[in-house]
Amino acid sequence: MTDSFELGPIRPPSEAYSLLIRVTKNCPWNRCKFCHIYKGQKFELRPVEEVKRDILAAKAIQDGLKAMAWKSDYGGSVEAVAAAVLQNPPSEAYANIALWLYHGGTSAFLQDANTLVMKTPDLVEIIKFLKKTMPSITQVTSYGRSKTAARKKPEEMKDLHEAGLSRLHIGMESGYDPLLEYMDKGVTAADHIKGGKNIVESGISLCEYVVLGLGGKKMWREHAVETAKVLNQIDPEFIRVRTLTVKEGMPLYEEVQNGSFVRASDEEIVEEERLLIENLDCGAYFVSDHITNLLQELEGRLPDDKDKMLAAIARFQSLSPGERHNFRVGRRVGIYNELDDMKDSQKHTLVERAIEKLSDDGKKVSDEMIYFLMERFI
Repeated sequence: MTDSFELGPIRPPSEAYSLLIRVTKNCPWNRCKFCHIYKGQKFELRPVEEVKRDILAAKAIQDGLKAMAWKSDYGGSVEAVAAAVLQNPPSEAYANIALWLYHGGTSAFLQDANTLVMKTPDLVEIIKFLKKTMPSITQVTSYGRSKTAARKKPEEMKDLHEAGLSRLHIGMESGYDPLLEYMDKGVTAADHIKGGKNIVESGISLCEYVVLGLGGKKMWREHAVETAKVLNQIDPEFIRVRTLTVKEGMPLYEEVQNGSFVRASDEEIVEEERLLIENLDCGAYFVSDHITNLLQELEGRLPDDKDKMLAAIARFQSLSPGERHNFRVGRRVGIYNELDDMKDSQKHTLVERAIEKLSDDGKKVSDEMIYFLMERFI
């Protein structure tokens, strides 16, 4: 048995401390204009026995680190061993296990883009084997696709939940059909609703992702309003927002270059987000936890915290044009995390100096430069 196992390229930010088990490779759809992650890569369903071997390899690394905690001068502290390994991990697999153990070793994330596409009995077998092999795992999560969830029978979703699947992360992106078609998402608002309801009704926690700015300057209003309508019908446990970034390798990049897709500015996206939140009428927990989001501080339970989030947006929008620009640049260069950071005179001065260096006239940084600064993080 090897002391390594295969890892996929991505996981949600909220799964940063999860054990990563690669169940499928790449994306079975792989046509979305705004995504570059799997372009040029063939989708593969990994054989069940191959995934099981990876789980056993992960268990072997875990056991080795636990043994080290007692054999060395760590006093039985697995966290201390994990922290030491993270200083210079021998492989990505070791780094993943060490980080997972350091943070409690209770959650696992099944990669890649859509594990639901696997036959339900096979996925059930993998989840059960994972939980049996590593009993400390109490939460198993994965990415999925609305259309795949819509095609699953309700009893299949319940079987997955009973096996131990705790949460699904679904990239809704938008609930506006013309925009979904334009972005070649391969799914409709009706698919989102059916798939989302299948997940919720099975008892599996659902986290829906929305891409702010996806409609550009042309479809931003419809994107916000129609997405809210779809989310209200699904009533997921979580709604997480991400801001559109456009990089080379994405089909959308060429459309931005030739002018057929015009990106919205940060300020326009904040107005779009205001309209989205204003129209949400469900019980989800809203989270803006991605580094690409301008107002990362927006967070709360709907509908109770709606006014609080709208007040934060209004606070930004009420700033003078110069102060709004200062905040935008401060966020994009990593000096500000939230609006209150502008009260720190030292940080404010640092941002003003950054504006002088990054702008042509010493006063205003171009949208193109701000986009560039955003995309460093993707």
